[in-house]
Amino acid sequence: QQVEAQFKVILKDAVVVISSSIIAFVLTSQLTAVRPVRSGRQAIEAKAYDGQVVLIGVAADSGCGKSTFMRRLTGIFGGENVGPLGGGFDNGGWETNTLVSDQVTVICLDDYHLNDREGRKVTKRTALDLAENDFDTMYEQLKALKNGETINKVIYNHVNGTLDAPEEITPTPIVIVEGLHPMADERVRDLLDFSLYLDITDDVKFAWKIQRDMIERGHSLESIQASIEARKPDFDAFVAPQREFADVTIQVLPTALIPDDKEGKILRVRFIQKDEKQNYDATYLFDEGSTIEWTPCGKKLTCSYPGIKFAYGPDTFMGNEVTVVEMDGKFDNLQELIYVESHLSNTGTKYYGELTSNMVKMGDSPGSDNGTGFFQTLASLKIREFYENITGNKVEVDAPATVAA
Repeated sequence: QQVEAQFKVILKDAVVVISSSIIAFVLTSQLTAVRPVRSGRQAIEAKAYDGQVVLIGVAADSGCGKSTFMRRLTGIFGGENVGPLGGGFDNGGWETNTLVSDQVTVICLDDYHLNDREGRKVTKRTALDLAENDFDTMYEQLKALKNGETINKVIYNHVNGTLDAPEEITPTPIVIVEGLHPMADERVRDLLDFSLYLDITDDVKFAWKIQRDMIERGHSLESIQASIEARKPDFDAFVAPQREFADVTIQVLPTALIPDDKEGKILRVRFIQKDEKQNYDATYLFDEGSTIEWTPCGKKLTCSYPGIKFAYGPDTFMGNEVTVVEMDGKFDNLQELIYVESHLSNTGTKYYGELTSNMVKMGDSPGSDNGTGFFQTLASLKIREFYENITGNKVEVDAPATVAA
């Protein structure tokens, strides 16, 4: 009788899961069938493009600076009318995760979640789990975009946690896919022309979350720790392994300039470039191939405690041979960054001081006074250079009349 009772419980749970899945499927099918596909041509219009589409993948956990990096990267490529597809919800459009200009389309891979928020409660899996993501559709649609074809992509609504009616995506010269899993599926990974991973180490994540959730939102230290620990196993299993495949990794660590620092306000950031990437020449400091440590503080660079330290040299990372440029500390005056820029080579800049100009332009954005903003900007310049190398197309840039010296 005990075995029979247990069997009935298992059977009941199975029926609930199957029924919930069927209901979710029916609702999604009805939603797609009844509501028309949303077209970005209603507002921000991405021009049809029949040339080579370059596909770039950016991987990172939530809250790790992807949005800021997307603004830096789209800004480097220029173009007109940068904004949300359809104009965004506040401008008569819809709740969208897609950013477009006439040069760049940025697609959030959350739109390829297999189940909505309620569905994940049934499956008891997180969105980090590969099983909760529709890689078959992701592959087919990204392949179509690379071939210059328009796609209709479902929208994951972060406000409601629902899968909303699809929107129409027209390919542009550069298509960026950003999210948790751009390199997790081998088929999708092989479509990418260039890949980047934003790697925020656990200690820094913890310090940032304390700053945001405990100091600013009043959460307890225990609840913050529990939240991080609950997420960590899936992150380590499904997201972190993608670092092996990234062409560039921006790794953010606690500073080495202050012993046992716990605040996370001073950061050590490493720009890790995979060797032998075709059409990519690694950035280096002073002398290519050397191993260098440099403390630039002095008459030409204002540095408050604990100062700034740069390093450069060969290394290995995730089993790959790499070239690393590193910065520890933060800038007091962004205009003086041009002194550092002048000692770097292979930066992908088109005029003297372009890296500094772009840092100053986004001076109010997170990370603009430290290595996160510095290397995100450098990565953007290098991706632009890579795009020009593989396509033969040139991105026009207007140099300012004067640049800080």
